[in-house]
Amino acid sequence: MNGTIETNRGAALLGVLLALGLIIGGWVLGAQIKATRLSDRYVTVKGLVERKVKSDLAIWPLSYKEAGDDLGLVYAKTEADRKAILQFLDQQGIQPSEIELGIVRVVDTQANEYGGARAPHRYIVEQQITVRTSRVDQVAAAAQKTVQLVQKGIVLNSNPGQGLTYKFTTLNSIKPDMITEATRNARAAADRFASDSGSKVGSIRQASQGVFSILPADQAADSEPGEYAGGFNGGSSLMKTVRVVTSVQYYLDK
Repeated sequence: MNGTIETNRGAALLGVLLALGLIIGGWVLGAQIKATRLSDRYVTVKGLVERKVKSDLAIWPLSYKEAGDDLGLVYAKTEADRKAILQFLDQQGIQPSEIELGIVRVVDTQANEYGGARAPHRYIVEQQITVRTSRVDQVAAAAQKTVQLVQKGIVLNSNPGQGLTYKFTTLNSIKPDMITEATRNARAAADRFASDSGSKVGSIRQASQGVFSILPADQAADSEPGEYAGGFNGGSSLMKTVRVVTSVQYYLDK
């Protein structure tokens, strides 16, 4: 008799546990299905921020060379050019500590025995003087007066990519504020989209900060968001545009 009662109690307990298991399993499955459906409802938006900044570093290479058949005379003319350029820079207020003298390079055009047509002059002597300073306005003004060197018979080389360049070096000081503003702009775009679709913006599903780009001011004005993926920070433009585009995915709630 007692054995039968114990058996019935065990069976009843087992039934209750099975029922609870089915209820809990159904609830968990339902929650997962709901979460899956909610995860399919999201919007991807971009937040663009641009700031105009002034370059804080100028790099100005002044390359010059002389050619002739008498090495001594060519070198002497190169030395005279160097003194004239340094005098010009001094007159423009450029400090000696802001000037770097490159090594003197001598080329013997007849040293290559496999050469084709003979060069008009045997020796070429060249040197580069580089101005590196944070006083960008001073350099900008001096660069407009290089005709004074031309009048003295000094022709500066203008090789592509080796002219006067300006850089903005304090990007880290404005990064946090720009990221915050870009994220705020992305949220505003998501709110507008959600309002138009009858939804509400939920939590962030995924976010990407994007790459900071430093571009010439006039070049950035005509470009589209996301067009630039690098951090170009050169060029002859004194004013720059710093740009960042963040990409954020928000869940959409009913």
